[in-house]
Amino acid sequence: MNTAPLLTLPAEAAITHRQIEPSVLYFGTPVVLLSTENQDGSFNLAPMSSAWALGHTVVLGLGREGQTACNLGCRPDLVINLPAPAQWPAVEQLAPLTGRNPVPPNKPKGCRFEPDKFAAAGLNSEPSHLVRPPRVAECPIQLEARAERVQPDVSGEFVLVEAVVRKVHADPRIVVPGTDHIDPAAWSPLIYNFRHYFGLGPELGHSYRTQTPRSSERPAAEPELDGTAPS
Repeated sequence: MNTAPLLTLPAEAAITHRQIEPSVLYFGTPVVLLSTENQDGSFNLAPMSSAWALGHTVVLGLGREGQTACNLGCRPDLVINLPAPAQWPAVEQLAPLTGRNPVPPNKPKGCRFEPDKFAAAGLNSEPSHLVRPPRVAECPIQLEARAERVQPDVSGEFVLVEAVVRKVHADPRIVVPGTDHIDPAAWSPLIYNFRHYFGLGPELGHSYRTQTPRSSERPAAEPELDGTAPS
């Protein structure tokens, strides 16, 4: 693994760690917008920040009482949309909204029912190819998927979803030309870090397994992903 040198501290500057009890453990995870199908055939759109990928399987952690968990238990098709950092205001517009009516009692204070979340967030939908829920047109990466396993977590408060990705759509500005690879120098996910929004910092290095190494002659791409769909 090619990485920057580790920071070494002199003995007299050794850190004494504190024992703390944080209310959440969102230590830097990507934000995704999940589009799912409601019972009446309309569509729900929900932000969430507990997602990770293993091969072509994406594991999602959802609130048990949310509309998304309810939908996936009966209608397993979904789209996992990944917004760019500049789109955090649209994500935050969705944060206090729920597709459940009435609003579940365990939802945070200020949460309200909203039947048309796309419009509420100022986002546009576009048809998917293999699943019924639509994609978010403004998101640079869109993953059409199917929830193959939906089950409660060990606490009983959340639902764990294992979704298999069936089709990937990407903004051409973040794809290495002539390949099917996302250019990590051109793409930054929106990161949810202890309930604050961030993008990625400068590249520090790359894994020996990467198929998109950048030489010193190849400058990092800087596309303007401003939240608009590619023309």
